[in-house]
Amino acid sequence: MRTFMRVGAALLAAGLALSGCSGGDGDDDGEADGNVTLTYAVWDQNQKAAMQELAADFTRTHPTTTIDVQLTPWEGYWTKLKAAATGGAAPDVFWMNGPNFQLYAANGVIAPNAEQADMSVYPKPLVDLYTYEGKNFGLPKDMDTVGVWFNKKLFDAKKVPYPKDGWTWADFQDAAAELTDAKTGVFGVGAPLSSFQEYQYDTIAQAGGFVISPDGKKSGYDDPKTIAGLKFWTDLIANKHSPDLKTMTDTVPLQLFEAGKLAMYWGGSWNVGEFTGNDYTKDKVDVAPLPKGEKQATIIHGVANVVGAKSEHPKQAWEFVKYLGSKPAADILGKKGPIPAYEGTQSDWVKAHPDLNLQTFLDAVDYAVPYPVSKNTAAWNEAELTHLTKAWSGEQPVDRAATDLAKTMNDLLAKE
Repeated sequence: MRTFMRVGAALLAAGLALSGCSGGDGDDDGEADGNVTLTYAVWDQNQKAAMQELAADFTRTHPTTTIDVQLTPWEGYWTKLKAAATGGAAPDVFWMNGPNFQLYAANGVIAPNAEQADMSVYPKPLVDLYTYEGKNFGLPKDMDTVGVWFNKKLFDAKKVPYPKDGWTWADFQDAAAELTDAKTGVFGVGAPLSSFQEYQYDTIAQAGGFVISPDGKKSGYDDPKTIAGLKFWTDLIANKHSPDLKTMTDTVPLQLFEAGKLAMYWGGSWNVGEFTGNDYTKDKVDVAPLPKGEKQATIIHGVANVVGAKSEHPKQAWEFVKYLGSKPAADILGKKGPIPAYEGTQSDWVKAHPDLNLQTFLDAVDYAVPYPVSKNTAAWNEAELTHLTKAWSGEQPVDRAATDLAKTMNDLLAKE
């Protein structure tokens, strides 16, 4: 679910800025007969049934409000949403992610939280992620953190001990070296340049570096500690403990891991369904915490439910969002979907797969840092790929590529 983070710069089209408004322009009391239908836009087919169950449960206690769950697959979700927002016809309620949040909040497409909900029941990094200019927009729905999935069969074959809590970068690198077997085409791990939440952003934080300053005005890519977080990955490629960039472009690490060609895979809590449903991995994998660098860290992210600023039914829309962010809704989500964000409701998610150490992902919340974003996230996401590809391919040293990236990113940030 979360390789969705890299977004196209087309989202920054000027038309979005023309669509904003400060609040609903319709009748808070709904249709003439007192009944209201709210549109609810989501992007994950795997969660559609759970969202429909939540919608029906809400209608049971709010019989005059019906929820129309509208699924648009990820590939077209943001294009469709941008077009609707530009035309002033965004859904009443819809899913929002961190990289796009500030863009939509700054342009008045989504409405600030009108319900003064208790935000203490959600992890603070998620609350901060969906706060803009001191105002909260929407309520966290779910959350995800990152761990190291590992192939027990490959570890056993090489007599390498399974990863343990508290292991370090050096422990990880040693394991990757021992697990690499050129004769069988097995690598210790994959070090791609695509899903930054699972890779680069984690090690940057673990090294004590940063991607963007807290005020959103400065790139951290020229910081020596940030560069150390990047070198963690390029060194694995240089030492041949990871496939090269071309190989991982042709066949993504997820596929290599599910084919038994990677012993370890940095992935998220969202991979549970994938790995338990895959014939090869379902009885061969487990998960451990990410290794510790200068400090322990993982990136946390999660989807929020937000209200369209032009909803004709803002009162009912916020009532629905408040329900979606409640404990009863989280209890339903925890049985059928991703990890619910509401604290204290995650036990059913963990119990669903007792053979896996899923508590790893919940424990990681204690040392999690937010996904790095700004108002123009998409623009510097593209710059990251442009510059860092030169380091991953060996065309440039990591420090030069990162320093060039910092200059480009600072120029982009100055225009926000």
